[in-house]
Amino acid sequence: MVSSDNKPFVYEKQQLIEVICQLRFPTILSIDTKEPADFQDLIRGSFPRYACQLDPVTGPDGKPQQVRNHTFITEDGAYKISLTKDFIALSTMRYPGWEGFAHTLDEPLGRFISTYKPAYFSRIGLRYLNAFSREKLGLAGRRWNDLIQPQFLGPLDDDAIDESEFVKCAIDVERRLSERLGLKLHAGPGSIRRTVRTDTGLQTVQEPETRFILDLDVYANGNTPLGEAAQTLEQLHAHADRAFSDAITDALHDAMEPVLL
Repeated sequence: MVSSDNKPFVYEKQQLIEVICQLRFPTILSIDTKEPADFQDLIRGSFPRYACQLDPVTGPDGKPQQVRNHTFITEDGAYKISLTKDFIALSTMRYPGWEGFAHTLDEPLGRFISTYKPAYFSRIGLRYLNAFSREKLGLAGRRWNDLIQPQFLGPLDDDAIDESEFVKCAIDVERRLSERLGLKLHAGPGSIRRTVRTDTGLQTVQEPETRFILDLDVYANGNTPLGEAAQTLEQLHAHADRAFSDAITDALHDAMEPVLL
């Protein structure tokens, strides 16, 4: 995060569920019609595990289609590259901080550009999905308005109400940050579903605890030249940090055990 005095922190008890960076480009049909063997050869040292699946999408005519999603995964499973005919993305559920994440993206993105030579990036997005757990942060019994700023709470900021009475209470906002940059934000209590491995195979389970979800998606629309992608990502990260800092109180900041970089 970036604090109000612009000092960068990392958290010992960060509450991120997933971080995703996606760069969209004009359709490259060869990615969908043949195996990306040349690209794999270039990144296999860092992303040795490969899989391919068919993802359902809606075509330009409104009809359902299937698109090949090629995935390249690090040996420890911490990072995943997704490549389709329309986008390349890096995702992780073990976010090491912005510098580490950006460094991991640097090689596959450069290899993608040199291999496929996209004309430009039509959309660049950076998404942070946070799910704050009062139990795991030692904050059981604290109200959300002790931990989250009022503008992100709506009716939950009222001390007179019982939080458990709300089946759903969320803030959904989309705003312009500049001529090209924008922010989508979802904030509110919710449940987390996880895929776990059991004796009978993989199962999806829902956590019993209600967490506070803060889903930040910052993006750049319009055509971004290839050489400006890194600068654009730095701008998006700065806006995401600022939005995160605006959302949390000092109590939540301290509970996540910040370490000054």
